[in-house]
Amino acid sequence: MIGSGDGTFQITTNYPLASSPQQVVAAEVKGLASQTAKATEEISAQVTGIQASTQDAVEAIGKIAGTVDEIKRFTAVIAATVGEQASATSEIARNVGSAAERTSTVASNISTVTAAIGEASSSAKDVLSATGELGDVARRLQTSVDTFLSDVAA
Repeated sequence: MIGSGDGTFQITTNYPLASSPQQVVAAEVKGLASQTAKATEEISAQVTGIQASTQDAVEAIGKIAGTVDEIKRFTAVIAATVGEQASATSEIARNVGSAAERTSTVASNISTVTAAIGEASSSAKDVLSATGELGDVARRLQTSVDTFLSDVAA
């Protein structure tokens, strides 16, 4: 068995006694190379998922910015109405305070989303780096397997 699920590798054989040590090693190395390739594919899929999540977050920030602009427009309309309608001054002032509070909440949410994007970006970079390193290991392992098999065949 190769890969115990906890990040370590354990090799057990299920080969008949007639198999040579070289055949067993070659089969195990080939299995490790296959596992490495599979892990690389899984990491690549995770990177793609993180990138999609990051894009969703960017779109959400765009929508929040649109909402902030809309709130600013409403605030401007309310301020103009205050000057024109003296009888509604107290009601409009209360509405402006409420809009300012929502704007503050939206601004706080933008900060939270921006921090989340930073974390997602950092995670994506880490996973991408790990994928590159895993690819390098897979290539070195494949070269070693090829060399070993060539030596065994000779």
